Amino acid sequence: MARVAVICPDLLFGSKLQGMLAAAGHEVVPPGAAADAQVVDLTADVEDRLAQAAAAGLPTLAFYSHVEVEVRRAAEAAGVDKVVPRSRMAREGAGLLDSLLPA
Repeated sequence: MARVAVICPDLLFGSKLQGMLAAAGHEVVPPGAAADAQVVDLTADVEDRLAQAAAAGLPTLAFYSHVEVEVRRAAEAAGVDKVVPRSRMAREGAGLLDSLLPA
């Protein structure tokens, strides 16, 4: 389906995301590689990750800790296409990403 860059330094959760996306038919590629979309972890280094996401110019799905409401607001203000809590990302990540991709 799509080539997806995943920016998630949490190895366990990142591995889960990669497996979920691969199972949905997406090819997971490293950040900086040619991609159709990106998934970005905003649980740390928020400003750097938002800048990196914006520089890539790709449809972006980002996730954050549900208690960090300011992170969600910052991501929305920065133009991130879809921002969801980490728990929703864990449950619906592939479907959320699919909603950002052209049909």
